[in-house]
Amino acid sequence: MKFYKNKYSFEKMCQILKVDRSSYYKWLKRGKSKRQQYNEELLVLIRQEYIKSGCLYGSPRITAVLKKNNVACSRPRVARLMRQNNIVSKIKRRYKATTDSMHKYEVSTNLLEKRVTVSKPNEVWVSDITYIPTKEGFIYLTTVMDLYNREIVGHSKSNSLTAIDTTMKALRNACIKRRPYTGLIFHSDRGVQYACNDFRKLLNSYGMKQSMSGKGNCYDNAVCESFFKTLKTELIYQKKGGYKSKEDARREIFEYIECFYNSKRLHSALGYNSPREYLEKYYRGYYKCA
Repeated sequence: MKFYKNKYSFEKMCQILKVDRSSYYKWLKRGKSKRQQYNEELLVLIRQEYIKSGCLYGSPRITAVLKKNNVACSRPRVARLMRQNNIVSKIKRRYKATTDSMHKYEVSTNLLEKRVTVSKPNEVWVSDITYIPTKEGFIYLTTVMDLYNREIVGHSKSNSLTAIDTTMKALRNACIKRRPYTGLIFHSDRGVQYACNDFRKLLNSYGMKQSMSGKGNCYDNAVCESFFKTLKTELIYQKKGGYKSKEDARREIFEYIECFYNSKRLHSALGYNSPREYLEKYYRGYYKCA
């Protein structure tokens, strides 16, 4: 519809539309609707949570945070406001994982069999290794994750791929933190760092059962690999120009795991709770029933 600038054209428009001029002027003076006002208030809260997350959260997680804070909203409404205001989660990138499974050591039976959920903490731990590039060369990150609440319970950052610096160090770190009972299933791929005799002896000393993925089967360890994808998407790939030193990478990875991922980052598989929140809810329910 044309914008009528002069008085004659304005009167003509009112006649055509059968609208009284006084009604038109009232419409012009009318303030914002309650819905518009609420959307503006909601947008402020959305921006706050988006910035708090380091510009990582999309509409599902932002909606979950707002609902936790008793803000009335729906995911479609949050998504629409984010889209209209160009608030976008950081773009995901692929990562490359490497495993040396060409070795002479025994391969353990797969005890996990594609299970991705368990009923209690310290029932199944999963582990994997990835590399982080820096200007001083690679560092190798080994993680141990509790399959129950997806928490990284142990990790190591090393300059070499030897078992003593990677898997053994991460496992010791996890056991100091959690002190699990005997019988825990420790699942990994068939990499030499998990299959070697020194690592097997360490597992036995803690009373753990070893489990390894089937040949060419990526599903059993998918949750651990998913963590690496998240880490690289949300931290590593956002570092413009990469890490100048290995020490910088170690420090930021530690802070990401301990100060954000384990304690604050909402996990969709955990009902949009952080790993530690989910664990706390388990123990609250456990002691309440005991």
